[in-house]
Amino acid sequence: MITMENIIRDGHPTLREVAKEVTLPPSEEEIQTLKSMLEFLINSQNPEIAEKYGLRSGIGLAAPQINIAKRMIAIYLKDENEKIHSYALFNPKIISHSVEGAYLSAGEGCLSVDEAIPGFVPRHARITVKGIAIDGTEVKVRLKGLLAIVFQHEIDHLNGVMFYDHIDSKNPLKPIENALPLDR
Repeated sequence: MITMENIIRDGHPTLREVAKEVTLPPSEEEIQTLKSMLEFLINSQNPEIAEKYGLRSGIGLAAPQINIAKRMIAIYLKDENEKIHSYALFNPKIISHSVEGAYLSAGEGCLSVDEAIPGFVPRHARITVKGIAIDGTEVKVRLKGLLAIVFQHEIDHLNGVMFYDHIDSKNPLKPIENALPLDR
């Protein structure tokens, strides 16, 4: 079981590495790691389990955040209609994106960053992602809104990029041109 102790913090060199592709088919160890990453997110959103194990609530996790420099991400979130979106992917890639931008009006957070960093993070409003699911099937998903932002945040981790790298350091709260502010 992954706990907060497994999550490396900002400043750790693995967070700045470009993660390596997972050789397919993935090993049993890689499959178990990806399942554990998804399980962590599910547990972190369950108030009783989160309190028992001291978990910070998360909606996305990339393997570099648990000090594994491989291209693996897990995402688990409920949308505004209470629909659950659950993904665990090997080698995810953004294959297309909108010209229109989006950003979270409250800014972004990260399980590897302990302090709040104010500022708007420019993202694409819509993206299409391809990857390989735990069962080995190819997945292609079109995403928008919060889900698109979470995928971009996690894929950035695979490329050694932190969310705050995108924030305008001179004017972090300046609204982003041609971008839609999202509440969640």
